[in-house]
Amino acid sequence: MSFFLFFALEYTINSLFYQDPKIHQLYNNNGKYKLIYQIPQICYSTIASSIITFFIKFLSLSENYILSLKHSENLDNYSKIRKCLFIKFFLFFILVLIILLSFWYYLGCFCSVFRNSQIFLIKDTFYSFLLSLIYPFGLQLLPGIFRIPSLRVQNKRRKCMYSFSKIIQIF
Repeated sequence: MSFFLFFALEYTINSLFYQDPKIHQLYNNNGKYKLIYQIPQICYSTIASSIITFFIKFLSLSENYILSLKHSENLDNYSKIRKCLFIKFFLFFILVLIILLSFWYYLGCFCSVFRNSQIFLIKDTFYSFLLSLIYPFGLQLLPGIFRIPSLRVQNKRRKCMYSFSKIIQIF
């Protein structure tokens, strides 16, 4: 479910960045796709969809509830957590359904109006989705780059680097 939501989000965000100047540029290029001109749009749409994805993941993930459910010995607390999880999942699926339907409607309207730019939109979406799958690897390596040297150094700089790596790890 989340894969389809994230792909539809990338597709919709990319279509939001298609405006008259971008379509006119495609017309001036005689319908040839030039990736070099599309890189800023791909980066912007990846950043925007990553921010939205962060909030959706925050709403949908429930590891803390499940861990507290696992460690709970009180049956009253168990039923309260279970009820909270049920409400959270129910609201998540309703919200995802509404979002997907609105994406489908917007993209249907966009693709029916701009028929000749659909291939370019699909290519941009593919590159943007690929970038959104690749950049987390670099983002996850970044805390380790700061943390390993901070554990080796024996001075005040050690605490600063270690604290900085913990801040980066949040994102």
